[in-house]
Amino acid sequence: MRVHKSGKPFDDPSGDRLRDWLDLMPAEFYDRTRVAIVPMAFCFPGYDARGADLTPPPICAQTWHDEVMQMLGQMPLTLLVGGHAHRWHMGVRTNVTETVAGWRNHAPHLFPLPHPSWRNTGWLKKNPWFMQELLPALRARVQEVLA
Repeated sequence: MRVHKSGKPFDDPSGDRLRDWLDLMPAEFYDRTRVAIVPMAFCFPGYDARGADLTPPPICAQTWHDEVMQMLGQMPLTLLVGGHAHRWHMGVRTNVTETVAGWRNHAPHLFPLPHPSWRNTGWLKKNPWFMQELLPALRARVQEVLA
């Protein structure tokens, strides 16, 4: 809801974590001449009965994603944040852990990432290779691309 109200993607604690993963300051992250942020849903889908964010409505990706990605053209680096992005862009049927664990098969041009939500803190603790192996490679690639 915070992001929806601000109109700025990842303008919340998830964004803080994502920027940390990328080793980017907010000014760099939000520089539209260098970074494109394309959400799976172009709106806030609301909350479920337990207070968790609803999944992105498929109609959003069906309506906008191909056109937006085509307008952006070939990108030197694409980050797929969360399982919905993995499934849409990679066509995978694996779970987030399996998909992210296979990151080397797609690097250096594409990095599948878990969602940086606080809800995934347990996942990060269970998968230390993410912080130890994937993040250093991702940070190096981000610096290379933005140099």
